[in-house]
Amino acid sequence: MDQKGYRRGSFQSATSDEDMLEIAGASMEFSMADDDPPLDRERGGFSSYNGGGMNGTSTMTDFLEEPLPGVGTYEDFNTIDWVREKSRDRDRHREITNRSKESTWALLHSVSDAFSGWLLMLLIGLLAGSLAGLIDISAHWMTDLKEGVCLAGFWFNHEHCCWKSNTTFTDRDKCPEWKSWSQLILGHGEGAFAYILNYLMYVIWALMFSLLAVLLVKGFAPYACGSGIPERLPGQVDAGHQNHHPGAGRVLGAEPRQGGAPGPRGLLLWEHPVPPLHQVPQERGQAQGGAWGLQPGEVLSAAAAAGVSVAFGAPIGGVLFSLEEVSYYFPLKTLWRSFFAALVAAFTLRSINPFGNSRLVLFYVEFHMPWHLLELVPFILLGIFGGLWGAFFIRSNIAWCRRRKMTRLGKYPVLEVFVVTAITAILAFPNEYTRMSTSELISELFNDCGILDSSKLCEYVNDFNSTKGDDLPDRAAGPGVYTAMWQLALALIMKVFITIFTFGMKVPSGLFIPSMAVGAIAGRLLGVAVEQLAFYHHDWAIFSGWCSQGADCITPGLYAMVGAAACLGGVTRMTVSLVVIMFELTGGLEYIVPLMAAAMTSKWVADAIGREGIYDAHIRLNGYPFLEAKEEFSHKTRAMDVMRPRKNDPPLTVITQDSMTVEDVETIVTSTTYSGYPVVVSRTSQRLVGFVLRRDLIISIENARKKQDGIVSTSVICFTDYCPPLPPSSPSVLKLRSILDLSPFTVTDETPMEIVVDIFRKLGLRQCLVTHNGKLLGIITKKDVLKHIAQMANQDPDSILFN
Repeated sequence: MDQKGYRRGSFQSATSDEDMLEIAGASMEFSMADDDPPLDRERGGFSSYNGGGMNGTSTMTDFLEEPLPGVGTYEDFNTIDWVREKSRDRDRHREITNRSKESTWALLHSVSDAFSGWLLMLLIGLLAGSLAGLIDISAHWMTDLKEGVCLAGFWFNHEHCCWKSNTTFTDRDKCPEWKSWSQLILGHGEGAFAYILNYLMYVIWALMFSLLAVLLVKGFAPYACGSGIPERLPGQVDAGHQNHHPGAGRVLGAEPRQGGAPGPRGLLLWEHPVPPLHQVPQERGQAQGGAWGLQPGEVLSAAAAAGVSVAFGAPIGGVLFSLEEVSYYFPLKTLWRSFFAALVAAFTLRSINPFGNSRLVLFYVEFHMPWHLLELVPFILLGIFGGLWGAFFIRSNIAWCRRRKMTRLGKYPVLEVFVVTAITAILAFPNEYTRMSTSELISELFNDCGILDSSKLCEYVNDFNSTKGDDLPDRAAGPGVYTAMWQLALALIMKVFITIFTFGMKVPSGLFIPSMAVGAIAGRLLGVAVEQLAFYHHDWAIFSGWCSQGADCITPGLYAMVGAAACLGGVTRMTVSLVVIMFELTGGLEYIVPLMAAAMTSKWVADAIGREGIYDAHIRLNGYPFLEAKEEFSHKTRAMDVMRPRKNDPPLTVITQDSMTVEDVETIVTSTTYSGYPVVVSRTSQRLVGFVLRRDLIISIENARKKQDGIVSTSVICFTDYCPPLPPSSPSVLKLRSILDLSPFTVTDETPMEIVVDIFRKLGLRQCLVTHNGKLLGIITKKDVLKHIAQMANQDPDSILFN
């Protein structure tokens, strides 16, 4: 360089040496060439750049002085840009705080804004608890409706119908007010014909419920199918959740079929309260950067916590689930508000008391006997079973779902649901443990047998001379226990395979309850086996030290609890939140170690076979752009290796800050499908100004054409505060500074991809721009990062399809 500072025309130079700034004694002199108009911050002293031309005769209006409805929101199934949302939220809070000093009304508005987030958490908790109570009551009634009806009132389920009956405790399920379908139609409930009639009515009701559910999903709530978690983990906004009322579809279709695998509750409701509430102010154009004083991510995290809180009666477990599985950005404010939402939801459900026993869930249980150190061996065996089952289920279910997507099967969702329901109902009715609802099955498996229990699982050979108070010793299994064992074994086989085909169908279906049922059956079988082994061989060395004859040593219900945790952990790969959820179900600190051992063992075994959990696998199958934070990126590549455009690619599509007309921008928008465009000073300099979203451009131009006089196709679009002078006869200038992001995230071309991947993961970026000495070179999107990771893992990057 001959002179210090920048050379004239250095921004047009192709060599990097001419773009460099000499530090010693440098004086910054920017070029003022005609094709390189100065940046906004350089225009402060130039009165000629007033946007009205040299004589001030050309008109220019800032059309977006007031926010437009739709600007700043997201299209259907678009990933949320968390950095942009956080920045807008800070700007909104800053504006409200500054205005609070102007008047009393503004101060009250500031106070209400501060409490609006907590108010939204209150509403989410109330709605989640109310929906959970409605689902619990409705599902219980629908389950019993397939077997009979209450004469005192058809809206009563079997248990509620018999509350006022004068029958004895042992005949409490045979009250005269409840009639089976054979008793109602034939007048008696005995005989082969009565059994066939009950069988037929069971199948018909199951088909009716499943048909109702799939038709509601297809015609009324298409976004209510599945569990909802794979759609929420990538941080996506689904417009269909606002437009099609998925909450109603899920509540009405909460019991699509019985005896099968889909869970009627679980996480079926955790996202319902979210979208309608947190989008209302934005749809009205009342707020930018987060409605109700909250960002969308905070609302989703809090709603997830509230949903798990009422699904399992575990408020703390719900908060930890939201932290471990749902959120990758979880500040303390979100933690507090999620806890508050979970608390309100649990309190609401407790007030409704859907089961009439003051419990939040049907399968709540309390164990009183301690466990022994040697029992860790069967607990670890249950963990191994859970890991193997989880890996087998994930591979089989993904294979079936892929077949559904790639073949003609996916074109007939109603027929698929109808056929699977028919097969499930036909196989379920003969076995009482598959005929009952899954929640009732888990409750019975968790139960610790007492003196008054009439279940087959509790039909032991009783010796009341050896009882001590309410505790019963280990006893020899009676005929009922052996009958229950082979029935449970058949139920286990059925549920293991049926769950593969049901999860992913076009009905509201969760996975928590079905997975817990598989594990609870396996755990109860193992628990009874260990119990009988200890009873008949109490003199063995492994039992002699702690399990004497006549003592209550083994609790089969605890084994069912541990097995449920192991299978759920093997499928979802949950650890901390799973243990806390199961701990809150038992109400005892004493059983945390067995639960931890089983959960960690199942995760290790499942991870050894396949690294993905069921939700990660479905995210990849459906093509959702989700960066898994658990995998490390260790390859030595740079941003220039991933950015677009590549060599031999068309040049990057950009918009200039003040030299393009409305027609030019509309041509770019219609000829491309990009979600946004970089804004530069000029095409020759490529000096970066900001980034504008496609959706905001379309909405702003359409509204300007309708509502602003003088906006035509030849009108110049200006993204700056000061526009270049125009002839007096030129049409009005459309000023869109308000929709321009002046601080897009940028990296240099030499930035290691390891850092870029971490930035995308931890900040939740949708895209970042790549520069070299201030000049725009290209762009990296989340999808580019995902394809690069696949390429580094020796996978075909073109095989990754994004939905």
